[in-house]
Amino acid sequence: MSVDFDVNARIKELCQTRDLSYYKLAKLSGIPYSTLNTMLLKGNQPSLTTLRKICDGLGISMSQFFNLDDAPLDLTKAQKECLSLFNLLSSEKQTLALAYLKGLSQ
Repeated sequence: MSVDFDVNARIKELCQTRDLSYYKLAKLSGIPYSTLNTMLLKGNQPSLTTLRKICDGLGISMSQFFNLDDAPLDLTKAQKECLSLFNLLSSEKQTLALAYLKGLSQ
């Protein structure tokens, strides 16, 4: 990772590639929209806690956030919808959804 890594630019890039509005990301992340919007507009760096919530909202790990060498996050419309719905579920329901998907794939 470069010392010049731009966290806000990465957040914007991930939102753009996923066709995700800042409002939706804030909702998925559990942070106020005003906080996210102000941070991105003014270039303020998020705290580690806020960045973790953003990564959770995006459905990626912190490692994936900072790893620019991975393949682009080009998702189909159906994949985006599944990820968005999955992120709205409680952790218990996410576990059930994963079990269901694993069962379907066998």
